[in-house]
Amino acid sequence: MAYEMKIRGTGSEVKVRSPWAAALLPLITLGIYHLVWWYRINRELRDYGQAKGYDLGQNPTNSLLALFPGALIVVPALITYWRGTKRVMQASGLAGRVPLNGWIAIILYLLLSPALWAYIQVSLNDIWRQEAEALPGQEPPPPSPSEMPPPLPADQQTPASGESAPPS
Repeated sequence: MAYEMKIRGTGSEVKVRSPWAAALLPLITLGIYHLVWWYRINRELRDYGQAKGYDLGQNPTNSLLALFPGALIVVPALITYWRGTKRVMQASGLAGRVPLNGWIAIILYLLLSPALWAYIQVSLNDIWRQEAEALPGQEPPPPSPSEMPPPLPADQQTPASGESAPPS
């Protein structure tokens, strides 16, 4: 399920999308959803960059055209994937988040492209959850899974080394 949000301080909208949708819908729709998705994430990155005063792309239509029909020549599609992934990494840096790993992105692209698309979408979702707010009248998206496991209840915690255990 997608959640529409607005970048704080702007009128630009972004979407928190399911990574499963980014990975699997292109296969079901014979690539059409991927073209739509690629255009939209590049537009969202451009708008986010403008809101922050940075260049994260100028024309999402060029990114789309590099993918199709540019994929017929091969090189434009490779360049748009490289630059798009780099934009997501830069947006993560602007948001103060850990950027996606470029090496993992290359490996995913070479072995299983839909996994790359999901990887990019997860990174974007983390940025949008931090930098955007839900539209009026809409629920905010659920929080992303925590990177740290939940703490143990107080009665199950063991004392750290050098501390004495409380009497039972």
